Amino acid sequence: MRANKKKKKKWLWITLSIIGLLVLGTGGYAFYLYKSAADTVASIQEDLDRDKSAKRTEQVEFKEKDPISILLMGVDEREGDRGRSDSLILMTVNPNTNSTQMVSIPRDTRTEIVGRGTQDKINHAYAFGGTEMAVNTVENFLDVPVDYFVKINMESFKDTVDAVGGVQVNNTLNFSYGGYDFPEGTISLDGEKALAYTRMRKVDPRGDFGRQERQRLVMEAVIKKGANISSITKFGDMFGVVRNNVKTNLTFDEMWDIQANYKAAAQNLEQFQVKGSGDKINGIYYYIVPEEERLALSNQLKDHLELKSNTASSN
Repeated sequence: MRANKKKKKKWLWITLSIIGLLVLGTGGYAFYLYKSAADTVASIQEDLDRDKSAKRTEQVEFKEKDPISILLMGVDEREGDRGRSDSLILMTVNPNTNSTQMVSIPRDTRTEIVGRGTQDKINHAYAFGGTEMAVNTVENFLDVPVDYFVKINMESFKDTVDAVGGVQVNNTLNFSYGGYDFPEGTISLDGEKALAYTRMRKVDPRGDFGRQERQRLVMEAVIKKGANISSITKFGDMFGVVRNNVKTNLTFDEMWDIQANYKAAAQNLEQFQVKGSGDKINGIYYYIVPEEERLALSNQLKDHLELKSNTASSN
């Protein structure tokens, strides 16, 4: 049980990235798929209690190509239990520079939980106050607006990979892991095999960097495969995965506008992780982010969103 949960967490950020980038990268739907897509999006709506982020002075205008931010949340929800956000990734999209940045926020990051006035692990915000509190806490931590969110139940990753019929990647390291062999060269991966391929770390001479590279290869392969699917059956499978596991405040019209005006930004993707180190406070493990690192990352994101940078702490 614990091993399966760890596997799902390793894959979770990839699933979130795929969903976020498919919003940008998927080409136009054939007419006969339009209604299915619209009905699917309508069924996954979850609104925030606001018209726009408090950190914005004006509403985002897609046709003006205003840079936007989307919080990708992976949640571990069980029946009768809201659960926690096991993964948080802030994606900023700038159509003027045709670039996308994705920042992964470690779940144990210690910060103020907005609405409770306490310092705690950032993933506890969702457990305490759901999507609203999680969004507000991330906004406060990074001091940037969160315009939209996409929330996915972490149970769904394997279905996401299998829904596109598996993927192929160019493997550069010969290794075995999880009962599978991964020779150098082009290899085919289904959901289970892809999971093992991206989990291995200890025998990779590049450590976490190598694992992240393999995760990126699989992510890009899924995006490419998903954006070029022509089978109605495969589209139906993908819609089913989304309906059962995803919530968002993006409407179908907004997704359509993003696809029309922001698609090219998905071609240039940079990924970052919040820099910090682990420490214990009162016997509890936290990921501590130095203030200078938090401020530097905040300013980087503000620059990408074309917002005014700060020269002093606001957290």
